[in-house]
Amino acid sequence: MGSPGIPNAYDDRDRAAAYADLGFAGTYYLAFRDLPNLIARHVTGLKALDFGCGAGRSTRFLKELGFDATGIDVAEPMLRIARERDPGGTYRLVHDDAATGWPDGPFDLVLAAYPFDNIADVAHRRRLLDAIGRRLAPDGRLIVIASAPELYAHEWLSFTTAYPENADARTGDVVRIAITDGGDRRPIQDVLWDDAAYRADFAAAGLEVLESHRPLGRPDEPYAWRTELHTSPWLLYVLGAAL
Repeated sequence: MGSPGIPNAYDDRDRAAAYADLGFAGTYYLAFRDLPNLIARHVTGLKALDFGCGAGRSTRFLKELGFDATGIDVAEPMLRIARERDPGGTYRLVHDDAATGWPDGPFDLVLAAYPFDNIADVAHRRRLLDAIGRRLAPDGRLIVIASAPELYAHEWLSFTTAYPENADARTGDVVRIAITDGGDRRPIQDVLWDDAAYRADFAAAGLEVLESHRPLGRPDEPYAWRTELHTSPWLLYVLGAAL
Protein backbone atom coordinates (compact mmCIF):
# COMPACT_ATOMS: atom_id res chain seq x y z
CA MET A 1 0.00 0.00 0.00
CA GLY A 2 3.02 2.31 0.01
CA SER A 3 5.21 3.63 2.77
CA PRO A 4 7.17 6.80 3.58
CA GLY A 5 10.43 6.64 1.63
CA ILE A 6 9.21 3.76 -0.54
CA PRO A 7 7.39 5.06 -3.62
CA ASN A 8 4.25 3.27 -4.73
CA ALA A 9 5.47 1.92 -8.06
CA TYR A 10 1.91 1.27 -9.19
CA ASP A 11 0.72 4.87 -8.78
CA ASP A 12 1.86 5.24 -12.38
CA ARG A 13 -0.37 4.88 -15.43
CA ASP A 14 2.09 2.92 -17.60
CA ARG A 15 3.13 0.59 -14.77
CA ALA A 16 -0.50 0.01 -13.82
CA ALA A 17 -1.40 -0.91 -17.40
CA ALA A 18 1.48 -3.38 -17.67
CA TYR A 19 0.71 -4.94 -14.30
CA ALA A 20 -2.97 -5.29 -15.16
CA ASP A 21 -2.07 -7.56 -18.07
CA LEU A 22 0.02 -10.02 -16.04
CA GLY A 23 -2.76 -12.32 -14.90
CA PHE A 24 -1.69 -15.41 -12.95
CA ALA A 25 0.95 -16.90 -15.22
CA GLY A 26 4.56 -17.78 -14.50
CA THR A 27 5.90 -17.29 -11.00
CA TYR A 28 2.68 -15.54 -9.97
CA TYR A 29 0.83 -18.76 -10.76
CA LEU A 30 2.41 -20.37 -7.70
CA ALA A 31 0.96 -17.73 -5.39
CA PHE A 32 -2.60 -18.37 -6.55
CA ARG A 33 -2.55 -22.05 -7.55
CA ASP A 34 -3.18 -23.34 -4.03
CA LEU A 35 -5.29 -20.43 -2.81
CA PRO A 36 -8.69 -22.01 -3.56
CA ASN A 37 -7.83 -25.02 -1.40
CA LEU A 38 -6.60 -22.82 1.45
CA ILE A 39 -9.80 -20.81 1.27
CA ALA A 40 -11.99 -23.92 1.16
CA ARG A 41 -10.31 -25.27 4.30
CA HIS A 42 -10.46 -22.11 6.34
CA VAL A 43 -13.15 -19.71 5.15
CA THR A 44 -16.89 -19.85 5.76
CA GLY A 45 -19.08 -17.12 4.32
CA LEU A 46 -18.76 -15.18 1.09
CA LYS A 47 -18.13 -11.53 1.98
CA ALA A 48 -14.56 -10.57 1.08
CA LEU A 49 -12.25 -7.58 1.08
CA ASP A 50 -9.27 -7.41 -1.26
CA PHE A 51 -6.78 -5.21 0.59
CA GLY A 52 -4.35 -3.64 -1.88
CA CYS A 53 -6.37 -4.82 -4.86
CA GLY A 54 -4.35 -2.96 -7.50
CA ALA A 55 -5.88 -3.41 -10.95
CA GLY A 56 -8.37 -5.88 -9.55
CA ARG A 57 -6.94 -9.21 -10.71
CA SER A 58 -7.13 -10.68 -7.19
CA THR A 59 -10.60 -9.18 -6.65
CA ARG A 60 -11.84 -10.81 -9.83
CA PHE A 61 -10.17 -14.04 -8.69
CA LEU A 62 -12.24 -13.92 -5.49
CA LYS A 63 -15.41 -13.15 -7.41
CA GLU A 64 -14.82 -16.16 -9.65
CA LEU A 65 -14.67 -18.26 -6.47
CA GLY A 66 -18.12 -16.98 -5.55
CA PHE A 67 -17.22 -14.15 -3.15
CA ASP A 68 -18.94 -10.80 -2.90
CA ALA A 69 -15.62 -8.96 -3.03
CA THR A 70 -14.74 -5.29 -2.58
CA GLY A 71 -11.31 -4.04 -3.63
CA ILE A 72 -9.45 -1.19 -1.93
CA ASP A 73 -6.17 0.44 -2.90
CA VAL A 74 -4.20 3.68 -2.57
CA ALA A 75 -3.28 3.93 -6.29
CA GLU A 76 -5.94 5.58 -8.44
CA PRO A 77 -4.29 4.55 -11.77
CA MET A 78 -4.68 0.90 -10.76
CA LEU A 79 -8.26 1.39 -9.63
CA ARG A 80 -9.24 3.04 -12.91
CA ILE A 81 -8.15 -0.11 -14.72
CA ALA A 82 -9.93 -2.33 -12.17
CA ARG A 83 -13.19 -0.46 -12.80
CA GLU A 84 -12.73 -0.63 -16.58
CA ARG A 85 -12.19 -4.40 -16.50
CA ASP A 86 -14.92 -5.09 -13.96
CA PRO A 87 -17.58 -2.40 -14.41
CA GLY A 88 -19.93 -4.14 -12.00
CA GLY A 89 -17.31 -4.44 -9.28
CA THR A 90 -16.76 -2.27 -6.22
CA TYR A 91 -13.32 -0.62 -6.02
CA ARG A 92 -12.50 2.12 -3.53
CA LEU A 93 -9.63 4.55 -3.23
CA VAL A 94 -8.54 4.68 0.41
CA HIS A 95 -6.06 6.73 2.39
CA ASP A 96 -3.16 4.72 3.71
CA ASP A 97 -3.87 5.48 7.35
CA ALA A 98 -6.02 2.45 8.26
CA ALA A 99 -8.92 4.73 9.14
CA THR A 100 -10.33 6.70 6.21
CA GLY A 101 -12.60 5.30 3.55
CA TRP A 102 -12.35 1.63 4.43
CA PRO A 103 -15.48 -0.54 4.27
CA ASP A 104 -16.61 -1.52 7.76
CA GLY A 105 -17.21 -5.22 7.24
CA PRO A 106 -17.43 -7.62 8.89
CA PHE A 107 -15.66 -9.75 6.30
CA ASP A 108 -15.44 -13.51 6.12
CA LEU A 109 -12.20 -13.20 4.15
CA VAL A 110 -9.66 -10.45 3.70
CA LEU A 111 -7.04 -11.17 1.04
CA ALA A 112 -3.81 -9.15 1.11
CA ALA A 113 -1.82 -10.11 -1.98
CA TYR A 114 1.60 -8.41 -1.72
CA PRO A 115 0.77 -5.00 -0.19
CA PHE A 116 3.05 -5.56 2.80
CA ASP A 117 6.04 -5.95 0.45
CA ASN A 118 6.01 -2.16 0.07
CA ILE A 119 5.56 -1.03 3.68
CA ALA A 120 8.80 -0.26 5.47
CA ASP A 121 7.61 0.98 8.86
CA VAL A 122 6.81 -1.75 11.39
CA ALA A 123 4.33 0.39 13.35
CA HIS A 124 2.51 1.21 10.11
CA ARG A 125 2.30 -2.46 9.15
CA ARG A 126 0.87 -3.33 12.54
CA ARG A 127 -1.71 -0.54 12.41
CA LEU A 128 -2.90 -1.84 9.06
CA LEU A 129 -3.07 -5.43 10.31
CA ASP A 130 -4.99 -4.26 13.37
CA ALA A 131 -7.45 -2.39 11.14
CA ILE A 132 -7.97 -5.53 9.06
CA GLY A 133 -8.42 -7.67 12.18
CA ARG A 134 -11.15 -5.35 13.47
CA ARG A 135 -13.06 -5.84 10.24
CA LEU A 136 -13.02 -9.64 10.30
CA ALA A 137 -16.16 -11.58 11.16
CA PRO A 138 -15.86 -13.70 14.35
CA ASP A 139 -14.71 -16.67 12.25
CA GLY A 140 -13.21 -14.51 9.51
CA ARG A 141 -9.81 -15.13 8.01
CA LEU A 142 -7.03 -12.95 6.67
CA ILE A 143 -4.86 -14.51 3.98
CA VAL A 144 -1.57 -12.74 3.33
CA ILE A 145 0.52 -13.44 0.24
CA ALA A 146 4.02 -12.06 0.69
CA SER A 147 7.36 -12.23 -1.04
CA ALA A 148 9.77 -14.60 0.68
CA PRO A 149 13.30 -13.28 1.35
CA GLU A 150 14.56 -15.86 -1.14
CA LEU A 151 12.68 -14.07 -3.92
CA TYR A 152 15.32 -11.33 -3.94
CA ALA A 153 18.30 -13.70 -4.00
CA HIS A 154 17.58 -15.81 -7.11
CA GLU A 155 16.44 -15.60 -10.71
CA TRP A 156 12.91 -16.72 -11.58
CA LEU A 157 10.73 -17.43 -14.56
CA SER A 158 8.98 -14.08 -14.17
CA PHE A 159 11.47 -11.94 -12.23
CA THR A 160 15.05 -10.77 -12.17
CA THR A 161 16.67 -9.67 -8.92
CA ALA A 162 20.24 -9.06 -10.09
CA TYR A 163 20.75 -5.82 -8.16
CA PRO A 164 23.76 -5.26 -5.87
CA GLU A 165 21.78 -4.11 -2.84
CA ASN A 166 19.94 -7.44 -2.74
CA ALA A 167 23.07 -9.49 -2.05
CA ASP A 168 23.37 -8.72 1.66
CA ALA A 169 19.82 -7.54 2.35
CA ARG A 170 18.27 -8.33 5.72
CA THR A 171 14.82 -7.83 7.21
CA GLY A 172 13.71 -4.24 6.80
CA ASP A 173 16.16 -3.43 3.99
CA VAL A 174 15.08 -1.99 0.65
CA VAL A 175 15.54 -4.40 -2.25
CA ARG A 176 14.83 -4.24 -5.97
CA ILE A 177 13.09 -6.58 -8.37
CA ALA A 178 11.92 -6.35 -11.98
CA ILE A 179 9.05 -8.21 -13.59
CA THR A 180 10.28 -9.82 -16.81
CA ASP A 181 6.78 -10.80 -17.92
CA GLY A 182 4.68 -8.03 -19.41
CA GLY A 183 5.65 -4.69 -20.82
CA ASP A 184 7.37 -2.82 -17.99
CA ARG A 185 10.78 -3.97 -16.79
CA ARG A 186 11.57 -0.96 -14.66
CA PRO A 187 12.80 -2.14 -11.25
CA ILE A 188 10.47 -1.91 -8.27
CA GLN A 189 11.57 -1.13 -4.74
CA ASP A 190 10.32 -3.58 -2.11
CA VAL A 191 11.18 -4.09 1.52
CA LEU A 192 12.49 -7.49 2.58
CA TRP A 193 10.65 -9.15 5.48
CA ASP A 194 11.30 -12.65 6.74
CA ASP A 195 8.94 -15.16 8.32
CA ALA A 196 9.88 -14.18 11.86
CA ALA A 197 9.13 -10.51 11.17
CA TYR A 198 5.74 -11.34 9.68
CA ARG A 199 4.85 -13.52 12.63
CA ALA A 200 5.87 -10.79 15.07
CA ASP A 201 3.64 -8.31 13.21
CA PHE A 202 0.72 -10.72 13.24
CA ALA A 203 1.06 -11.40 16.96
CA ALA A 204 1.29 -7.68 17.74
CA ALA A 205 -1.98 -7.14 15.85
CA GLY A 206 -3.75 -9.95 17.73
CA LEU A 207 -3.72 -12.37 14.82
CA GLU A 208 -2.89 -16.08 15.01
CA VAL A 209 -1.25 -18.04 12.19
CA LEU A 210 -3.56 -20.98 11.46
CA GLU A 211 -1.60 -22.27 8.48
CA SER A 212 1.44 -21.21 6.47
CA HIS A 213 2.38 -22.42 3.03
CA ARG A 214 5.35 -22.08 0.67
CA PRO A 215 4.35 -23.23 -2.82
CA LEU A 216 6.84 -24.89 -5.16
CA GLY A 217 6.68 -25.48 -8.90
CA ARG A 218 6.08 -28.99 -10.19
CA PRO A 219 7.86 -30.62 -13.13
CA ASP A 220 4.56 -31.53 -14.80
CA GLU A 221 3.33 -27.92 -14.93
CA PRO A 222 3.40 -26.02 -18.26
CA TYR A 223 6.20 -23.66 -17.24
CA ALA A 224 9.97 -23.67 -17.71
CA TRP A 225 10.55 -23.28 -13.99
CA ARG A 226 13.90 -22.06 -12.78
CA THR A 227 14.43 -21.62 -9.05
CA GLU A 228 10.72 -22.30 -8.46
CA LEU A 229 11.27 -26.09 -8.44
CA HIS A 230 13.33 -26.09 -5.26
CA THR A 231 12.82 -22.70 -3.57
CA SER A 232 9.51 -21.00 -2.92
CA PRO A 233 9.28 -17.32 -3.84
CA TRP A 234 6.17 -16.74 -1.74
CA LEU A 235 4.96 -16.88 1.85
CA LEU A 236 1.26 -17.58 2.33
CA TYR A 237 -0.38 -17.16 5.73
CA VAL A 238 -3.90 -17.93 6.90
CA LEU A 239 -4.75 -15.88 9.99
CA GLY A 240 -7.56 -15.55 12.46
CA ALA A 241 -8.16 -13.61 15.62
CA ALA A 242 -5.96 -14.88 18.44
CA LEU A 243 -7.91 -16.49 21.29
